Amino acid sequence: MSEGLVEEKQVPGGSTGSAAPPKMPGSRAWVSVVVTLVSFLLAFVAGAVVMVLADQEVMAKYAYFFNAPGDALGASWDKISTAYGALLRGSVGSWVRITETTAQAAPLICAGLGVALGFRAGLFNIGAQGQAIWGAILGGFIGFTIKGLPWFIHIPIALMLAMLFGALWGAIAGFLKAKTGAHEVIVTIMLNYIALYMLQFLLTTPLLQQPGRSDPISPVVQFSATMPRLAGTRLTLGFFIALAAAAAVWWLLERTTLGFRIRAVGQNPHAAATAGMSVSRITIIAMAIAGALGGLAGAQAVLTPTLLTGYPTQLSLGIVGTVGFDAITVALLGRSRPLGVVLAGLLFGALKAGGLTMAAQAQTPSDLTNLIQALIVLFVAAPAFVLWLVPVLREKKPRSANTNAKAATA
Repeated sequence: MSEGLVEEKQVPGGSTGSAAPPKMPGSRAWVSVVVTLVSFLLAFVAGAVVMVLADQEVMAKYAYFFNAPGDALGASWDKISTAYGALLRGSVGSWVRITETTAQAAPLICAGLGVALGFRAGLFNIGAQGQAIWGAILGGFIGFTIKGLPWFIHIPIALMLAMLFGALWGAIAGFLKAKTGAHEVIVTIMLNYIALYMLQFLLTTPLLQQPGRSDPISPVVQFSATMPRLAGTRLTLGFFIALAAAAAVWWLLERTTLGFRIRAVGQNPHAAATAGMSVSRITIIAMAIAGALGGLAGAQAVLTPTLLTGYPTQLSLGIVGTVGFDAITVALLGRSRPLGVVLAGLLFGALKAGGLTMAAQAQTPSDLTNLIQALIVLFVAAPAFVLWLVPVLREKKPRSANTNAKAATA
């Protein structure tokens, strides 16, 4: 028998089965969920340690730890509980704060779906940032130049053009990968810089710059192009568009021939080519779809009102923030699955929404939430380390026949 095949034996009823004892269905999926939850816990514990070490007043009490250990531990607990309590209040402490979380999560979900789709195609799409920038440029341009349209016409036009230019920007990387063998990581990183500098240039031209201004900023987006929202909250149409995009990506990957080909190329491009699939064509299409989702994220950033008053936004150099880079961590945490991306986007949206409250009320470093995000991804990406810390989650290896024979003769 060739190496790698599982030896089979007859089981009652005449069927064949593996020599190893059967596993309970879904047992490994359960362990994966627990490993992810433990990763979250470890990340917040590490964040708490950093929080205490960064506070000079708390650390000063540790100089007298052996004389008054209760003071040091009490101060540490007060610091941690105050900070994480503020984080919870700022993200889910009220209905208004929950809607702030959804507003922060919407572009992350869209861009994360683009990165995740690239992963499923075997591509590392680092270009979601550039794709989002082009989506913001086109979304903002349509938003402030076209006037007099109702919102249900104005917004779709802005979103479709933003997705189109994002798709074109993603297709460039896909074409270079497919036709020249250029590595998509290098190409997309360079395209990010080109998109950023193009935005910087365009904001100094009459095409995008607000008349009468010398700084790089555009006119205000028309109200008709601003995402409708629930009064007094930040729950906008954009969040439901993000959920619809997740459902569409799931349907594409799991229920269509194109999705099957994308997954096949991602699993084994050589086998896919042998089966008659055009790997280069699938690569270009996958990067184009990923770029469209990145463009949708950028359009959401510029068409979503910034304040509870619903005041529209303006194009600026920092309009998309770091949504394209954060999307990589969202896709990784979501295991490149649409539902996972939605949940990861909501988690990171909550961290962003509550981070400002935590920094203001607990006087924590402003980058602490970014550190927690990075630690979550680090632990999720290193399940072997988590399993080493929690031995009960490890899968017991079956004893070999030689071991059983030795035990019987001992």
